[in-house]
Amino acid sequence: MAPHRRNTTIATSVFYLLSLPFLILVCIGNTHINSTLNSIYFLKLDVSHIIPISVANSNLLNSVARSLGLHDFYTVGLWNYCAGYLGEGVTECSKPESFFWFNPVKVLVSELLAGATIALPSQVTTILNLLRIGSQVMFGFFLTGTVLNFVLMLLSPLAIYTRWFSLALSILSLISAILVGVAAVIATVISVAAKIALTAQDELNLSADIGIKMFVFMWLAAVFTFLAFILHAAMGCCCKPDRTSKAERREMAEASGSQKGGKYSLPNFVKRRRRGQAHTASPVSSQG
Repeated sequence: MAPHRRNTTIATSVFYLLSLPFLILVCIGNTHINSTLNSIYFLKLDVSHIIPISVANSNLLNSVARSLGLHDFYTVGLWNYCAGYLGEGVTECSKPESFFWFNPVKVLVSELLAGATIALPSQVTTILNLLRIGSQVMFGFFLTGTVLNFVLMLLSPLAIYTRWFSLALSILSLISAILVGVAAVIATVISVAAKIALTAQDELNLSADIGIKMFVFMWLAAVFTFLAFILHAAMGCCCKPDRTSKAERREMAEASGSQKGGKYSLPNFVKRRRRGQAHTASPVSSQG
């Protein structure tokens, strides 16, 4: 077994192992009421002072909005959203659902105007459709990337023996790197765009914060997954597997031991090769 190939394989498995905790935290962050998990979110929307101070009786109107059911803030995760009040923390979380996407208009309207519907401008509808598509793609990519990284962590040691297996694993590794990387990019774009769009509304006093922990976790997972792919690709094209048989390695070890004792002797398989070369060369010399 070639030491460089063995060490590269170990490093690859370690990178996948390091990526898994971060991907799991991304997947389970903000899923239910928990002081630790509720601090892991993509975006936090603060609506505690949704009525601007410039509006007459703004404090009274904000109190009325809260009494109607509007929470002070909303945090968005991969599976659901949670809501709570300043000073109390998170008080409730929506039921986790697959391919979840956060619709701020629907949430705010349902809490302020229960059972009512409002006509949205076409521009707002288009933005919400893009938000839905991006969130659902991100959901599928993060979950698939997590499963692939777990499988690759277990299969990576098999890449020691042959380049063909390394090639197959490097293809899977590339797919996983693309999935996790694209999901991280989508999450970043959606969160930053939502923060800019929501805080740009002059009629409403909204503030939004990006979840630093979530961003650190998902980008660390993306970096570790990409590094693992680089190592898989290197094993597929550069690191040649050691094809020396066990008997030849044993003879080489014995020869090395005898050399240390002061008596140098060639391994048997080298002697056989030299004898074969001598037999093929003797007819040529006799003809000369």
